[in-house]
Amino acid sequence: MLGVFLIKMIDKDCVSWNVMINGYVQCGESDSAIKLFKYMMRSEAKPDSVTFACVLSISCSEAMVQYGRQLHGLVVRSGLDFDPLVGNTLVTMYSKGRQLGDARKFFDMMPQTDLVVWNRMIGGYVQNGFMDDASMLFTEMVSAGVKPDSITFTSFLPSLAESSSLRRAKEIHGYIVRHGVILDIYLKNALIVLYFKCRDVVMACKIFNLSTQFDVVIYTAMISGYVLNGMNNDALEIFRWLLQKKMIPNALTYTSILPACAGLAAIKLGRELHGYIIKNELEEKCPVGSAIMNFYAKCGRLDLAHLIFGRISKKDAICWNSIIASFSQDGKPEQAIYLFRQMGIEGVEYDCVTVSAALSACANIPALHYGKEIHGFMIKGAFESDLFDMSALIDMYAKCGKLSIARLVFNLMQGKNEVAWNSIIAAYGYHGYLEDSLALFHNMVEEGIQPDHITFLTILSSCSHAGQVEDGVHYFRCMTEEYDGSHPEFPQICSLLKSLLLELRKVGYVPQAVEMIES
Repeated sequence: MLGVFLIKMIDKDCVSWNVMINGYVQCGESDSAIKLFKYMMRSEAKPDSVTFACVLSISCSEAMVQYGRQLHGLVVRSGLDFDPLVGNTLVTMYSKGRQLGDARKFFDMMPQTDLVVWNRMIGGYVQNGFMDDASMLFTEMVSAGVKPDSITFTSFLPSLAESSSLRRAKEIHGYIVRHGVILDIYLKNALIVLYFKCRDVVMACKIFNLSTQFDVVIYTAMISGYVLNGMNNDALEIFRWLLQKKMIPNALTYTSILPACAGLAAIKLGRELHGYIIKNELEEKCPVGSAIMNFYAKCGRLDLAHLIFGRISKKDAICWNSIIASFSQDGKPEQAIYLFRQMGIEGVEYDCVTVSAALSACANIPALHYGKEIHGFMIKGAFESDLFDMSALIDMYAKCGKLSIARLVFNLMQGKNEVAWNSIIAAYGYHGYLEDSLALFHNMVEEGIQPDHITFLTILSSCSHAGQVEDGVHYFRCMTEEYDGSHPEFPQICSLLKSLLLELRKVGYVPQAVEMIES
């Protein structure tokens, strides 16, 4: 078919070539589009900005970025590298190819940057996880006098959601309202996700209730938001609304609602959903399959979770991580370590989540030999810069009885966050070294790291196990003075602390302590 077209295209002009190339691109026939472009280069017709924009769009993936670089060279030789259409496509190509340095370098070189290219650069940062860079570029954009539109905010808001800064979220929302930015369904969806991640459920619901347009995406955002905030019954209610509106759940909807079923131990409903998933041929898709696995695992049916795992045709790292974590958390660490090894044998690349789950399994056995093996792998694979993996390493060495190595790992860490501090504080508390645990807590505060609810739970649990009830009361008072009702985790702290009351009574009934916690 392509050969017939080529015979007819010999004497055609650039516009005709563009129409044909674009037709192949739109139909997903990338190879044919590239072949046609090569034939065009041999003809008398010269490619223009539309031609290059069209062909460059094929290279918007990590696998094709090298071909995209070659095309970029052709663009430069053609003198079209700073054409707005081509420039926008180049920024998109490098961003989607995970070459953010090249994307930003070209962006900064552009003599004129319109709203489209600003949006694409911000979106590129967000999609690749560079949230701080996205935030700084947004500020730079506003300072340059470029007026953001709904696409800008839809791209930018996920960066705020990652930081969970409610104050900043309200500032940006206020900017949107003051400047009359059109609140389309995509922007409303982004705002709902933002407020849920900032734990402002009321505001998220307000935006949803004021909406006049509803689609499966916005309903799914509500479901995942409720689940994130532990409101599983509300998530199920939204799912029922979705079905009543005759909307068809997509893969993301199912991956969002299944955790609600797991949280409520609603195994009957979960099985019904599993039936719908099979009917819609979604079970073998990795994200959905992983959600089903997690559901069965959390409902105590690891056998079914493992069965689903075996059915998934193309298992990615997320899928492997889910099954490894499920076995580790359910008291079967040996199986988790076996799966970790199997993942490597099958050539699936480990990520920081895999390593953390495997280390957790080693800590639960405990299995120092396997833990050391994974530590060696971390050094070779440059995972030592990941704070969460290093924190898991501290926990593993501590639970394997190697507290001195755990402390050495901690001391060598760069840029310690609250997770790392919590791990080493818990490590000393686990071995009964309360004074060292408390000293580390004070060091943490002196370093300017803000304790969170996990920190205080660790300290209070250590005090309880050591029989130091009055110390426990002191740190509970410290927590209530530093973290009042405005603290986002305060209700969770109080709820979890009540479980320590029984232990406090066991080691010494102290009326003041009981009164303070029960109040």
